[in-house]
Amino acid sequence: MRVIAGKFRSRRLKGPGKLRLRPTSDRLRETLFNVLGPAVRDSLFVDLYAGTGAIGIEALSRGAREVVFIEGHAATARLVRENLAALGISPGEKKSAEVIEATAAKGLKTLAARHRVADFIFLDPPYEDVEEHLRVLEFLDASHLVAPQGVVIAEHSRKTELPERLDRLERIRLLEQGDAALSFYRLAAAA
Repeated sequence: MRVIAGKFRSRRLKGPGKLRLRPTSDRLRETLFNVLGPAVRDSLFVDLYAGTGAIGIEALSRGAREVVFIEGHAATARLVRENLAALGISPGEKKSAEVIEATAAKGLKTLAARHRVADFIFLDPPYEDVEEHLRVLEFLDASHLVAPQGVVIAEHSRKTELPERLDRLERIRLLEQGDAALSFYRLAAAA
């Protein structure tokens, strides 16, 4: 795995090794950030189910002001910290990166309690756990974590049907690549 573009372009990231992870492919990550474009610069980006940290690190590389990595497994959170350290990014340093070792639900509740508002929230739970996708989308839909022009991106299996509309969030784009898909959501009032 490597960083696609920006400040850390072409730098290698440590892969999952024996950890049971399914990192977002370099190709899909490149597609995602091509869609998001320059809006990533100076944003608050949340990487849920951070895994290797590749998505959040790509956001930092492309100029995100701050990235919050949320990862529930200790060994995997350590991998995120190792990848950040290899790039010279210290979590907490200038508040550009923070690793929250907690489940997605607990991590999001922590951010909500801090009254944080994110420009981008990327979620990538295990493909087979469709209920987890729905739980997180419903939490975000009911919370005030998504900025007025913010975007929630859910990576999922191409075979999985995620809702087109929740109470406040509506899907604005569905992008399919191989067996993966990205669903992009915005607050309906902002769409």
